[in-house]
Amino acid sequence: MVNIGIAGATGMVGRTFLKVMEERNFPVNELYLFASSKSKGTTIEFNNKKYVVEELNESSFDKPMDIVLFSAGGDLSKKYAPIAKEKGIVVVDNSSAWRMEDWVPLIVPEVNGDSISKNKGIIANPNCSTIQSVIPLKPLNDRYKLKRVVFSTYQAVSGSGVAGLEDLEKGLSSTYNNIYPHPIAYNVLPHIDSFLDNGYTKEEMKMIDETKKILNDQDIQITATTVRVPVKYGHAVSANIELEKEFELDDIFTLLKNTDGIEVLDDLDNNIYPMPILAEGKDKVYVGRIRRDFSIKNGLNIWIVADNSRKGAATNTVQIAELLLNK
Repeated sequence: MVNIGIAGATGMVGRTFLKVMEERNFPVNELYLFASSKSKGTTIEFNNKKYVVEELNESSFDKPMDIVLFSAGGDLSKKYAPIAKEKGIVVVDNSSAWRMEDWVPLIVPEVNGDSISKNKGIIANPNCSTIQSVIPLKPLNDRYKLKRVVFSTYQAVSGSGVAGLEDLEKGLSSTYNNIYPHPIAYNVLPHIDSFLDNGYTKEEMKMIDETKKILNDQDIQITATTVRVPVKYGHAVSANIELEKEFELDDIFTLLKNTDGIEVLDDLDNNIYPMPILAEGKDKVYVGRIRRDFSIKNGLNIWIVADNSRKGAATNTVQIAELLLNK
């Protein structure tokens, strides 16, 4: 049993932390919930017990916590995670604040869970689209060696939090848009996060850089285009892959079916393939549309779908906490 804190407990991911912890029977002794001043005093139920949310501040980490799960945004993580770390509390952070720091492990338990032993008090949870992508890429890289990957994503509005859902829902009956630069209802935006000088968005560079770090391979050539689509929950990724070694397609199917965390949905005769509507509320990564890319040698196409608020955020974070307990 451990004492655990959640920073950002009233947000969409914070509440999903609690839901996932309940479902997985996470061994909580004492639970401390933190959020902004406007959410102070909010009551949240966990395991049939009510907890009052406290304001997140410098003294929050004076409480006897073993692990704190952060989903309070990058700026707050940069401010408060070091304070928690200095108090001997292990931070598992869901923002992008620490992901590319050399000393911070970037963990997907099914892929590089052993790296958790290298943590120095802060562990980073990867980008949601990266998480679901590296799970099928890892066994492909181990057996055939990845040469190049082209990511094209179709990302749900819940990736922007409650405000993204609101833009979609209100936009269905008007031209409402609050957080997106254009209406998302009945539309597709090739624009997630801010644009950089190289023409890519931050989201695209996250996928490129994080994939290389998680797979511990800087030689893989990776490019990405990330797109926001009018779907509530569930990100989809088209991965066009060039492998170093030759393969048999049947062996690819077998390899992916035997990979922890993956469910293969690929029965074209019955129109069965991964879709966000099937992934919503689940923790598996669904892979389908597995086929050769005949335009290049050793080319492969796969289609990857997962619930971005579950495996892409909350579930992966809780799994990291479970690894900490086991270690």
